[in-house]
Amino acid sequence: MFDLKSNLDHLKGIGPARLNALKSISIDNFQSLLYYFPRKYLDRNFTDKLFLKDGEFITLPVEVIDSYLAHGKRSRLIVSVKTHRGERISLVFFKGIAFFQKKLKANLSLVISGKLEYFRGLQIVHPEFEVLSDSEDTDLVHTGRIIPLYSSSEELKEIGLDSKGFRKLIRQILDLQKNGKLNIPEVLPKDILRKRKLIPRNLALEEIHFPTDSTSLKEARNRFAYEELFFFSLLLEYKKQKREKVKRVLYPYPESKSAKALIANLPFELTDDQISAIEELKKPTSRDVPSAALLQGDVGSGKTITALILALHYTDNDIQVCFVAPTEILARQHYENIMNLLGNTPFLGIELFLGKEKEKTKKEKYQRLKNGEILLAIGTHTLFQEEVKFADLGLVIFDEQHKFGVEQRESLRVKGKNPDILAMTATPIPRTLCLTLYGDLQLITIKTKPKGRIPIVTKWFEDDKREAVYNSLRKYILQGRQAFIVYPIIEESEKLDLESCITGYENLRTKVFPEFKMGLLHGKMKSAEKDSVMDKFKKNEIQILVTTTVVEVGIDVPNASILIIENSDRFGISQLHQLRGRVGRGQWESFCILISSGKISSDAVERLTALTETNDGFALSEVDLKIRGPGEVLGIRQSGLPDFKVADLQMDMPLIEQTREDSKIHSELSDLDKTEIKERFEEGRILFPN
Repeated sequence: MFDLKSNLDHLKGIGPARLNALKSISIDNFQSLLYYFPRKYLDRNFTDKLFLKDGEFITLPVEVIDSYLAHGKRSRLIVSVKTHRGERISLVFFKGIAFFQKKLKANLSLVISGKLEYFRGLQIVHPEFEVLSDSEDTDLVHTGRIIPLYSSSEELKEIGLDSKGFRKLIRQILDLQKNGKLNIPEVLPKDILRKRKLIPRNLALEEIHFPTDSTSLKEARNRFAYEELFFFSLLLEYKKQKREKVKRVLYPYPESKSAKALIANLPFELTDDQISAIEELKKPTSRDVPSAALLQGDVGSGKTITALILALHYTDNDIQVCFVAPTEILARQHYENIMNLLGNTPFLGIELFLGKEKEKTKKEKYQRLKNGEILLAIGTHTLFQEEVKFADLGLVIFDEQHKFGVEQRESLRVKGKNPDILAMTATPIPRTLCLTLYGDLQLITIKTKPKGRIPIVTKWFEDDKREAVYNSLRKYILQGRQAFIVYPIIEESEKLDLESCITGYENLRTKVFPEFKMGLLHGKMKSAEKDSVMDKFKKNEIQILVTTTVVEVGIDVPNASILIIENSDRFGISQLHQLRGRVGRGQWESFCILISSGKISSDAVERLTALTETNDGFALSEVDLKIRGPGEVLGIRQSGLPDFKVADLQMDMPLIEQTREDSKIHSELSDLDKTEIKERFEEGRILFPN
């Protein structure tokens, strides 16, 4: 008797080479192979046409008449077959001649599939085929039905693990289940199966790999999409309930004098959305359970000042706050802006933590943090390190939180005694993704931008208009403005026919704008070099900054009012919108100029057109989701979004709503539920390590 954890070497055709190859793609037992779902399907049901035509793809039962070897530039085996209507077709084999000559004997019944060609009669080169036995209920695997196709690399194909190889192995496992030798337990509650009219797991596995028809395939797909979403919803519900059970010390002073002083001295008024967000974020601080919130806002909507005002409610109570940014440039900018904003408020222990600092300086900072002298720690990934310890960490703020991995976020959370978590993103997230990925968080949105912001004008030109664009830029620079010119890559690449940031900089500096002061900024530069360039740009000692997407997030230079993006078709909507947010921060009308070649994809046309039509990041996020899908929009590995094998977060919105509802009813996790969550999701392995 077998179970789903049985080793693959029980299957016929699995030797050491195939076993290792399958392990390399995380397939090591019956279950992982059964859950290696097809990437797409071919309909190879029997062709039912009176006349066969050149160029058609057909699937037919035939009988072998004879075979012979044909010699020429390339030797080949010709196998003559006839259909039930008497039509003759030649099957041509250039490879495996000896094997096919031995196998395809006269009077043998076959089912063949392939593309018909006309060369001295109808022929198919290297057709798919299956030998039919005398039994009428022969279960075809490769032809005469809807055929599954599986992802396979060249290395896998070389050892016979192409789609056909996967079909053979999976068929063996399902046959064991049919014959009562393999138990496939149901993982979904019975009441849910009835309520949602879902087919059982064992039948769904049969139909998703070897569909009877399109209706059965749809039912199987629906079952597994629900299953994935249900267990992810259970994970979110469990996290939420786990947080609710944790107790923490109540803060004695819910109002902050420092926050009030800061707001009174701001050179601008907070927007209604910011005020509302602050009030919503403050509510959970009066409870004795830790909170977790996602603050999302469009580019330039004022998330940082909102987060800072919240942070002051903690630091006024001598409770530490950790503010983490994904890049050193952004962390340093947050530090400088916060220090400027808090100039008129009572003293507050603020410190910047970066990766490359002198060992003595680093140790001194770590000691002050551990002693509680530093109340607001601003920094990068260096704050995740084990030697970083807090006296009383009460709030962790992640800026651009989707750029941090699940384990990284968890490593900071455990440095405090159940601290509150505030995740921030300037990448507006479509509602579907919010419901799915952040269903356990308090969702807060800032849509309105500060008063007086002038909308950015976005225009798209093909590269034959580049000279005209540069001439216009020259006029603005002479008026005292500054500009960014962004390239998609740092150095030249033979694979990509793109001008690099470094090459572009040299060309612009020597041939196009020799009269202006120019700077170069990219990710491979040392921290000190980057800081020096940014400092000069902020002081207007650099008029045109040539850069890469290192400036995508958070760079704030109010006098920079022109942004030119080269090869703009190479960027996603979200990146382009983030880059556009580097301008439009001052009193001047600002421009974002997109330049591309004339030969770009239809998706790129849709992206660039959308950018020219709206400045609304939330509307653009929906377009981006439609074009690229959820995994690409957020970046699956770092967002925490599971790599769903079946579920589609656009197509399956009704299932998302259903699983959210059902997970609340079935929130008491059984051992089976915990096992499923642990095996499916990275965060499950952290929550249920044993």
